[in-house]
Parts: sequence; C-alpha cells; structure tokens
Amino acid sequence: MILVNENHEFSYDTENLAEIFFPYEKIKMFSHMPQDIKDDIVVYTAINGDTVTVFADVRGVKQSGFVKLSPDSDRKNTLSVLFYRVLSKATGETYPWGILYGVRPAKFYHSLADKHSNDYAEKILREKYLVSDDKISLVSAVVKSENKIIPLSKNNSFSLYVSIPFCPTRCLYCSFVSHSIERAAPLLDDYVSLLEKELEETGRYAKSLGLRLETVYFGGGTPTTLSAPQLSRLLKAVENNFDLSCLREYTVEAGRPDTVTAEKLNTLKSAGVGRISINPQTFNDEVLKAIGRRHTSAQTLAAYDTAVKCGFENINMDFIAGLPKDTLDSFKSSIETALSLAPSNITVHTLCLKTGAFMTAHGMPGKKIASDMVGCSRAALSGAGYKPYYMYRQGKSVGNLENTGWCVDGKDCLYNVFMMDETHTVLAAGAGAVTRLKNPKNGKIERIYNYKYPYEYIGHFDEILRRKQKIPEFYKEIINND
Repeated sequence: MILVNENHEFSYDTENLAEIFFPYEKIKMFSHMPQDIKDDIVVYTAINGDTVTVFADVRGVKQSGFVKLSPDSDRKNTLSVLFYRVLSKATGETYPWGILYGVRPAKFYHSLADKHSNDYAEKILREKYLVSDDKISLVSAVVKSENKIIPLSKNNSFSLYVSIPFCPTRCLYCSFVSHSIERAAPLLDDYVSLLEKELEETGRYAKSLGLRLETVYFGGGTPTTLSAPQLSRLLKAVENNFDLSCLREYTVEAGRPDTVTAEKLNTLKSAGVGRISINPQTFNDEVLKAIGRRHTSAQTLAAYDTAVKCGFENINMDFIAGLPKDTLDSFKSSIETALSLAPSNITVHTLCLKTGAFMTAHGMPGKKIASDMVGCSRAALSGAGYKPYYMYRQGKSVGNLENTGWCVDGKDCLYNVFMMDETHTVLAAGAGAVTRLKNPKNGKIERIYNYKYPYEYIGHFDEILRRKQKIPEFYKEIINND
C-alpha cells in the first residue's frame, strides 16, 4: 500500500487509520506522490491552504473527497474523518470504533468525562470520532466499573508484575515473548535464580521508598509451565521481599490447561494466590489443533475442576473471537460451556495477528463473523449477570474490535484496571517486563525496559539491575519537586 501525506504533519494518524482498513498490508509512506506507482492500493492526503483532500484507489475502485477548513477547524480531526469516509466508500467497510485508535478507549473517555461530563464524552466519541452507539455504551459501562476501583489506589500505591515467558508450545497466533519449553528448558534454572535476585532488588527499592503494594500479577507466557518447586521459589521471593499487608489481589495465570496440576495449584494457594486464569480460548478441539494448542477441551474442563477442588473461587477464562475454523455456532457453544462452569471472570479477546505471530491472515474468518462473535458474547455474558469491567484494543485485530474483561459483581481484576488506566506505578521483573513509573502529582510516566528474551535477560542481568536504579531516582525527583 502507498500512503502519501502532503503538506501536513498528520502522517502518524493517517498511518493508524490506514491500518484499520488494511491491517496486513505493508504501508509505504511518501511526502509526495511517487512517479512510478506499483501498488494496487494508493491513498493520497493533502492540506493545501484551506482545503483538505483525500483520494483513494483501492484495487481499481476510486473515491475522493474535499473539505474546506474554517479558521477554527480541528485540522487533524477534519483530515481523519475525511480519510475514514473516503476509505469506507472505496472499500465498502465501516468500523464500530470509527477513527478512534489506541489501546485505552476507557482512559480516553475518563479524560473527557473528568473535565466535562459523561454526556460530553459520549457526544465527542459519537460526533468527532464516529464511534458507534454500541461501543459507546460498552466503554461507558467499563468506565462505570473502573470508577469504583481506581480510587482504591493511593499516591504511593504500586502493582508488581512478574514475567514468566515460557509455554508448553507456542500458539500460532501468539506474538508475545513466549518460548516453547521444549527449546527453553536449559534456561529455566538460571532464569528462576536471576528472577529471584531481581525481585529481591525490586522489593528493596519498594520498601525504602515506602511504596504500598496493591496487586501482584504473574503473567507470561504461562507461569505454570514452571514446576511446583520453581513456582514456590518465586512466590517465596515475593513474600520475603515485599510487604503484602495491604495486598488486595494476587493473580497467577495458569493459562494453558496442559500445565495445570493439583501440586502446582496447591503451591499457589498456600502462598496466598487468590485468582488464577485457566484459558481454553475455545472449546472446539478442531480449532485448538488449528491454532497449535496441544491440549483438548476435556483437559480444560479437568483443569478447571481441579482448580475448584483446590479451593480457587476466583477463576478467569479467556476466549478469542475470530480463530481459524471457528464458526459463530461453535463460538456460542464455547461461551455457553464457560457459563455452565460459572467462572468469576470471562475475557473475550479478538484475534490479533502481529508481526511476530506464526499464523497468517490467510483463511481467517471475516470481520463480520468476528463482530458477530463479540456481539453474541456480550449478549450472553450480560444476560448471565456479568459486567464489562475493563477493556483494551490492539492494532491488526480482526475487524478492529476490542478485548473485554467480564466479571460477576465484586470479582473485577484490579490489576487489569490499574494497568489499562495507568493508575499507578507497576514494578516489573523478568524477561520482556516493562516497569512503568508514574508520578502521582503530574501523571508523568517513565518506563524501564528489561531485555526481551530469556537468554538476553540471563546474559545481561547486571545491566537489568543497573536500570532498576532509575526507580529511586524517579521518586527522588518527585520529592525534590514537592
């Protein structure tokens, strides 16, 4: 795809909008129309004087539009709306989130409502960003739930994230830093040992700064890929190095049912873990094979039963709309099966194929089916008494749809809300982990990146500890500017 941005500074915005319509096209950007065009998708945008122009040629279908700017016009929004409308005509496609891109629609809603009102926020989403009434009602419901949770955080609050980037096998749709245990097994002992040291160092900073730990979240990957003794070591590292007296929530993802055993679950339970995830993604075995998950629906049901018998009352289950070989009826059946188990949380994701995924877009269900799946899940979950409590969006998702967490009353995952809202500092440990330091006075966020891959994490561990020194430096600056 060729995208031309002439005489304006909004190329970032047009690129994001182009990705909504053409998520799997490589976008080649120019500041002027090239002489030799060798592409079947060409979009030209320009602002010349008081005229905004968008022209599109999409595989021979040509559309164009022009808008005159007034002195008080929002140039970026005017261009974005025209871009969207021209592309909609050229492709015959519309999208329920309109021109709104970005990960955190609820946070954007908060920013508008806090300054003005909920009615104002909804009006802006509808009129300025072309968001559908259906999605506005969804994000409004999420914000209502978040408003009960965000005030729990204090100025010195933080959450702890622990990264376990290993899985039994790599799912074909996955783009996370996740390594098959078949290949990464030699790294595990060293990784766990160094992660213990990083937790010790991180805990030392948290205590010296008087930070208040609200939530702990072990994610990945699949943390329960580790053995029970390895899990125990890390859980003890958290207990020994952090003050858990104010802890509100302790989550460990046991995402892959083929990693769940009673021994591991009892290890988690005895350490105070109260919330786990057991993620089927689907209860259709044919779909499981198509996405490279080497477990069956029966194993998921058995793992869930084991978790209940081990005393877990707060369990999340993940599903993905838009998986290959899935149908609307099959997806409905998966949601109904989950509801029969009555987990406290059900999270519905939309398939998203990033660059790092092995799966390609070829043969994927269309955006209409994915949209119907998301819609039917919303109807079924709300009908069963679940409420949407957090959401986020990803680029390259099928149909440009969203991921939404649903829960029964009182079982909101606090960590998820704090993360999506960027409510407070998140201290993170492990390969691929990103510490997010938030200044409670001005909202400024500074990030500290760990090395992405386990072998880098192990090979450059001293550098990771050196980077951690930015934590006290960040808070020292807050104190000095107080």
